[in-house]
Amino acid sequence: MLNKLWGFMIVTGIVIAVFTGKTGEVGTAALDSSKEAVTLCITMLGVMSLWTGLMNIAKKAGIIDALTRGLRPVLALLFPGVPKEHAANEYMAANIISNMLGLGWAATPAGLKAMEELKKLNQGSHIASADMCTFLIVNISSLQLIPVNIIAYRSQYGSVSPTSIIGMGLVATMASTAAGIVFATIARKVTS
Repeated sequence: MLNKLWGFMIVTGIVIAVFTGKTGEVGTAALDSSKEAVTLCITMLGVMSLWTGLMNIAKKAGIIDALTRGLRPVLALLFPGVPKEHAANEYMAANIISNMLGLGWAATPAGLKAMEELKKLNQGSHIASADMCTFLIVNISSLQLIPVNIIAYRSQYGSVSPTSIIGMGLVATMASTAAGIVFATIARKVTS
């Protein structure tokens, strides 16, 4: 569906450019945007490498394990259907910690593993369990203490103060996560 939407928008833009006589500007914008995209990818690769390396160091130093233990009471409250020592808890904690640090790309593998483990608990059903839905909502709402991606984008595009977004980002993601948890809790009670 999205491919059709993007295709429609591209074709519409080209047709309008032809009728308004601005095909040269469209071509120039496409080339400039391509160059800018490569520069942004290189910047993000550096940021991603730095934070992924720091996450690996934190894992080897035991920091991630300590944070996982600290999250266990929260995980038990949010995911009552997951046994205390189940592997899904470790993957969910790693996902939540990565998201809190603004490392969505590092959170994805842990999130996929968590969903695999939650599916095992769901006896392989094709219908998502309440715990699976709650995890998806918490993952998507993504409470972030440090919005690394946005800071990198703002820095790349010349912001005078790229980190000034941290406070508002924290407020926005706290609100989205709280709303998601409230929704998941109500949905769990309604469907039970």
